Amino acid sequence: MSAAVFERRNVWLAALDAGVWAGWSAFAGYLAHRLSVERLGRDGWLFRLRRQPERVARRYERVLRIKRWKTLLPEAGDLFKGGFSKKRMLRHDRAYLERFVVETRRAELTHWLIMAATPFFFLWNPWWLGLAMLAYGVVANVPCLLTQRYNRARLLRMLDRLILGA
Repeated sequence: MSAAVFERRNVWLAALDAGVWAGWSAFAGYLAHRLSVERLGRDGWLFRLRRQPERVARRYERVLRIKRWKTLLPEAGDLFKGGFSKKRMLRHDRAYLERFVVETRRAELTHWLIMAATPFFFLWNPWWLGLAMLAYGVVANVPCLLTQRYNRARLLRMLDRLILGA
């Protein structure tokens, strides 16, 4: 199989796959960008944290050591006009924190949409390259999903403190 990896056809397939990933990722980001703040204003079944925010955040810190690597991930929230960068928190007022929570949902949706494309790579790739694309989809998107959930848990905890402290 190792010799088959470098056959001309497979090199072209890998180039096609890279283009499909880039194009689909941009399209998924654009689709999520087009959704209104109101539409993403509440946790649906996909975005709901299954535990209390403070427990989620602590578990991600302890088990995943998320603080060590989350800053290494790319941030494309402001890629499209009117987008929202989540690279750093600029303010701590209620309206800003609520908007930040919405944007974590938008980013999470984007990464779920990107991962949803992985089965399609089996349509034109040999099985082993399809598996490689599946692995890439998971490795490239799960850390981003985890980071958005972690950030949302922390932001919800901050909002609770802000509201209860007011």
